[in-house]
Amino acid sequence: MAAVFAPLQADTVVIDFEGLSDGTSLASQYPGITFSNATILVAGISLNEFEFPPHSGTNVIFDDGGPISISFASPVLSFGAYFTYSGPLTIAGFDTLNNEIATASSVYSSSDALYGDAGSSPNEFLQVAFTSGISSFTIIGDPAGSSFVMDDATLTTSTAMPEPGTAFLLLAPAVLLIVFNIYKSPKNLVIDEASSHNNLAFVVYRHRGVVRPAGAHHFSCRISDRKQSTSTDASQ
Repeated sequence: MAAVFAPLQADTVVIDFEGLSDGTSLASQYPGITFSNATILVAGISLNEFEFPPHSGTNVIFDDGGPISISFASPVLSFGAYFTYSGPLTIAGFDTLNNEIATASSVYSSSDALYGDAGSSPNEFLQVAFTSGISSFTIIGDPAGSSFVMDDATLTTSTAMPEPGTAFLLLAPAVLLIVFNIYKSPKNLVIDEASSHNNLAFVVYRHRGVVRPAGAHHFSCRISDRKQSTSTDASQ
């Protein structure tokens, strides 16, 4: 019987960036995902965790030299992550033809722990979703980069789940009727010598319940020489 792959089963994947060394440039370290302009920072080494604390663990990534781009071998249903930023932030999602199909923007202009806007806090969660799937994302802070850190990227992927094919759906009532009759009236089964083996095999097969439908350079997040101005330079 043929099977059709209609329903989608959603799976959630979290990338925490742990286990990679400080200063590692991300590219294709994670199967099926390609990063650009993204570099690992480790708390206590290159990361100023007092202003830009990780959401979990010790590792984050930052926009190294420009907006971070992330592309997927197979489209995802959603993408989200925890961001601490020194300037307004926007996530844009694109389809396979590079058309912009979804966006999300930061609530505040700055959210770092020491100099963020009133009411803001580090690790703001931003998410973009699109039911038909998103093939790539661009995360834009300062066009020159060194303006935000990202942690615990969360992806929702989809997997086609098999359904019984049309032919099976048409035949299923008749099959169930045969099984019902076998259970209800076993005395009506006549087994002659010539066909006893085949009929007995058929009875055992049905009674066993087999009839059923069959996923760089480091972020100068160490902002020790902060300029005495309203703008935040996160790239010493």
